[in-house]
Amino acid sequence: MDDGLTDEEVLKRQSVYGLNALAEEPPTPLWKLILEQFEDYLVQILLVSAVLSFVLAFFENGGESSVTAFVEPFVILLILILNAIVGVWQENNAESALNALKKMQSEKARCIRNGVVNPNLPAEQLVPGDIIRLNVGDKVPADCRILSLKTATLRVEESALTGESRTVLKNPDVCTTVDAGLSEKVNMLFAGTTIANGLCKALVVRTGMNTEIGKIQRAVMDAREDEEKTPLGQKIDEFGELLGKVIMWICVIVWIMNFHQFSDPEFGGFFRGCIYYLKVAVALGVAAIPEGLPAVITLCLSLGTRSMARRNCIVRKLPSVETLGCTTVICSDKTGTLTTNEMTVVTVSTFHATGEACERSVSGISYNPEGKVEGVDRLEASQRALCDVAKVCAFCNETTVTWNDATQKYEAVGEPTEAALRILVEKLGFPEELLGSDHCVDSPVTQRCNDLWATLYSVNGCLEFSRTRKSMSVLVSKRPVANELLVKGAPELLLQRCRWLCTEEGNVVPLTESMRQRCLEHLEQMSRRSLRCLALAGKHEEGPLRSYDGPQHPAHAMLADVEAYEAIEQDLCLFGMVGIKDPARVEVRDSIALCKKAGIRVFMITGDNKLTAESIARDVGILQPGEEAEASFEAREFMKLPRERQLRILAGHGGRVFARSEPVHKKELISLLRQMGEITAMTGDGVNDAPALQQADIGVAMGVSGTEVAKEASDMVLVDDNFRTIVAAIEEGRSIYQNMKAFIRYLISSNIGEVASIFFTAMLGIPEGLSPVQLLWVNLVTDGPPATALGFNPPEPDIMARPPRARDEGLITPFVFFRYVVIGLYVGVATVGIFVYWYVLDRAPDAHPLVSLAQLMGHGKCRAWTEFSLDGWGGFAQPCDYFEKGKVVASTLSLTVLVTIEMFNALNALSEDCSLLVVPPHRNLYLVAAILASFVAHFAILYIPPLAKVFSVAPLTLHDWKLVLAFSFPVILIDEVLKAVSRAITRYKEEKLLQKEKEE
Repeated sequence: MDDGLTDEEVLKRQSVYGLNALAEEPPTPLWKLILEQFEDYLVQILLVSAVLSFVLAFFENGGESSVTAFVEPFVILLILILNAIVGVWQENNAESALNALKKMQSEKARCIRNGVVNPNLPAEQLVPGDIIRLNVGDKVPADCRILSLKTATLRVEESALTGESRTVLKNPDVCTTVDAGLSEKVNMLFAGTTIANGLCKALVVRTGMNTEIGKIQRAVMDAREDEEKTPLGQKIDEFGELLGKVIMWICVIVWIMNFHQFSDPEFGGFFRGCIYYLKVAVALGVAAIPEGLPAVITLCLSLGTRSMARRNCIVRKLPSVETLGCTTVICSDKTGTLTTNEMTVVTVSTFHATGEACERSVSGISYNPEGKVEGVDRLEASQRALCDVAKVCAFCNETTVTWNDATQKYEAVGEPTEAALRILVEKLGFPEELLGSDHCVDSPVTQRCNDLWATLYSVNGCLEFSRTRKSMSVLVSKRPVANELLVKGAPELLLQRCRWLCTEEGNVVPLTESMRQRCLEHLEQMSRRSLRCLALAGKHEEGPLRSYDGPQHPAHAMLADVEAYEAIEQDLCLFGMVGIKDPARVEVRDSIALCKKAGIRVFMITGDNKLTAESIARDVGILQPGEEAEASFEAREFMKLPRERQLRILAGHGGRVFARSEPVHKKELISLLRQMGEITAMTGDGVNDAPALQQADIGVAMGVSGTEVAKEASDMVLVDDNFRTIVAAIEEGRSIYQNMKAFIRYLISSNIGEVASIFFTAMLGIPEGLSPVQLLWVNLVTDGPPATALGFNPPEPDIMARPPRARDEGLITPFVFFRYVVIGLYVGVATVGIFVYWYVLDRAPDAHPLVSLAQLMGHGKCRAWTEFSLDGWGGFAQPCDYFEKGKVVASTLSLTVLVTIEMFNALNALSEDCSLLVVPPHRNLYLVAAILASFVAHFAILYIPPLAKVFSVAPLTLHDWKLVLAFSFPVILIDEVLKAVSRAITRYKEEKLLQKEKEE
């Protein structure tokens, strides 16, 4: 085995197992991506309308009208193409999640083959059975079984893979645990993890897609296949399907209603009359479709992403903005999300002569040296026990902490636990009286006190950590004084080797059995708080190591024998204990409280152990004391429960904790929650979070501490790794949904009005008041700015006090649809009404001839009229000219009423239920500006002759504008009445709910 595989064996195994690489999924073809953009139901309806419009345009009689007929389908197709381009661009970004996984793998490996070490073998050429060597800092290239250690210990950084916040101590011993989890397989090294300390020889056992990271990739791929549309996308699809059916039937009815007019002389035959009214029906379909809705939704989401970016949340996938607003459960990783993923000393304990502990809390979190030790403003030499604690922390330490300008944070190079001790030294300070006036140290803030200790003492030897004694120590000297042995280690073992105690008062007294017992009781109290405890001790050497100063010393053989270390570390003096933890982020507790207020449950899903997870969950408010029995589980045990029991646990109130979770567990939990109808947001920063991030409705990755894999699998990234940012994003999402409902209500009611206008025109048999080009102009240009501006409506004050909306909550409730219809019918009545009024009743200054309603409805037989005379008005000689070319003013009035009503309707949409007297227009100045812009655009086509010719309109007089306002303003009064009814219905429902709760 020491010689490794032969070349022949390697070739055989490569033919069986393939390369040590993650499988590449073929990219989605461009043509398929383009076709996927046309799966939206509204888009399909628009596409059909455009095709029909193109076909019908060929039946125009020629001239300007035929050119104008092609404008409408061309504009619709242009919109669809632009939407497809944006969609394809967004879809291409989804491929990067799997590519990021490949970056996790090591590129080179030190492999033994044919008895020779190849230090630069490409990692992809490794096969099961290869022997490799791993050093400090190496990235593990494949899943391996440890054969032997070349150092006393081996520690591996696995937090990104397992969620375990501490480095994992590895050894070559056989693992006897049945069904062991990743964190329990201490004799295994996993691809993508990093050697933090030590050297070893290992046997490759799994490569490529068979490794744990390969399983994660497969889970990410499966999660991508299971992706569903967002709740809003589903509701818009449902709405589009309903709208399509309604449009189809209305078009058919309108076409059939005019069957008796197909043979009117003005059409020149039955077939041309049939085609004409088919065009009218298609125009009706175009009018009914909110062409600008997809674009406005996309724009609103884009504006939302900019707002979120200002709140440190980068949105990668636009639909997730709205989905976040209806989140019901946040499934959060612990390490790096709820906690800092940076070990911190939180308590320092020294002991009185009785053995009673004197515990001091330590402020500050992470590796930031800012913070204080309770009761220690300035460390003095007289505080002997604390000085000795600081000395041990400074010298029993091989880790450095530095400031990273790129990430703008303090980072540790080495063991996280030792980094915490390093920072404790800085928080304790340095007893300046120990230094002479000639000492001057220019060090960074993370090293100043550590470096001051280094100026007083020199390190002469190190007794590295071993698993049997669970401690490490160093020999330091301050000439001409003899060497001191400084020790840190597991308290329960180190206490057995202590004979003395350095008291809080600065005296050294014998450590009696009763005092030792009190120390152990204090240790137990610290452990119950899920603190990682270290004991700190030392002694003045009196034996052979008293004068040890290097390898040339006669006593060096003692340091070369690891088995002798425990004998050296005897008769120690206990200085104190420290409690270390990966602390909760300070802002998380308030954020979780806000989530609860908003009706959002928070689950912790972590790879860490159950006790640590429960402790953090209590710290941040996910669990209340006493809830652990029914709300905290090891993921593996939870998955063994019957499905009914699982669902019952997940459906209860409050938060949940799932410890020792592996990637497959996280993915299954998310799947269960989604099956229950929950809308899930999964937060995480590690590789192990990637499948769940992809599976969840919303995947939220950490921007600073997050791995590239987690970021690429996510829908959004928190720039500041701040859990509070999620709450701000949820508020933004709810506000966006509220505003979406506002502009959807505005656009749909306007489109219903256009449908009603065409329907009433066809039903009455009067001349066509609104042309397809005019309707398209209204839908795309005039309506666009106000609809977009409604996306800037400020959030309602109580938006985060409401429960999340249900996944199956309709975008349009029955009463909301009733409001659409009422407003839409009035729009239709007003636009047709002013058209009829101009022909029948309007005695305008232009003295245009008036006709009876019967004549207007029978205009198709105008060629047979003999008694009707125009008296030369407008230069028209024939009566039919008055209803064809002469209708330009009436048509302009109809169009202007439509535009004006829709501007008033935009003001109505400022609030769903509140009166304009309560929510005045100045609450959204963007909307005021948009309405002005829409009117400017409308004035342009009225008063600029070339544009007026294109849109078949005429300039209006003051008399005409008075008519427009008279027909338009009532829409505000009607909607005020509907809002009052809506408020009354809401109050009734709330009172009924309160009454029901009282009865229960």
